[in-house]
Amino acid sequence: MKKLWKLVEKVMPGYALVPLIFCFTYNCLVYEGAMMITKNWTHYDLTMGVDRAVPFVPWWIYIYFICYAFWAANYVLVARVSDREQFFRFVTAELMSKTVCLIFFLVLPTTNVRPAVTGTDFASDLMRMLYTIDAPANLFPSIHCLVSWFCWIGIRGNKRVPAAYRIFSLVFALAVCASTQFTKQHYIVDVAGGLLLAEGAWWLAARVQLRVWVQQFFTRMNNRLKYAGLE
Repeated sequence: MKKLWKLVEKVMPGYALVPLIFCFTYNCLVYEGAMMITKNWTHYDLTMGVDRAVPFVPWWIYIYFICYAFWAANYVLVARVSDREQFFRFVTAELMSKTVCLIFFLVLPTTNVRPAVTGTDFASDLMRMLYTIDAPANLFPSIHCLVSWFCWIGIRGNKRVPAAYRIFSLVFALAVCASTQFTKQHYIVDVAGGLLLAEGAWWLAARVQLRVWVQQFFTRMNNRLKYAGLE
């Protein structure tokens, strides 16, 4: 375990590992938990006219799936280049935003009508797989857009990250937002909700006592790991 911890510290500060694992776990609990709870509830379709005008383009599924690697890379990068205070601001914003997502998923369960996938190419096969494993629910706000935007927020003002990569992160985050539209996984209102929530949570995390409490909580957890000989 100590060897594993030393390996982690070559990539990012050791204190960041537990918070990042916690964020991932909380995200899964929010998404899957809300899906289970609201499975038989009435869901609302927030589709607007502009959404119907956006074509269904299966090849955007590649961006939609690649973004998972983008999330992992940039969350680790945020931990690597941020000072401790900024990192825990990021973690606090992440946890606050997912809590707001949970509230919306429960109070306003959403759904949409997906198009028929008739293509025989690989992208169409991936679309059919996605539609099979991911029910059309938990749409507002879009977690795909929310997390992708956090990937940019966390590094956009950090000069330790090359400007070219910061620009790439912005462009790719926007591409992910576009992919949610062209794959018909989300609609415009879901994208707007995700981006506004990310910006709002980031702004608020710097101004509330919760950030201090979050940092203290994870500091205690890391200290316990040290005492247990796991670090």
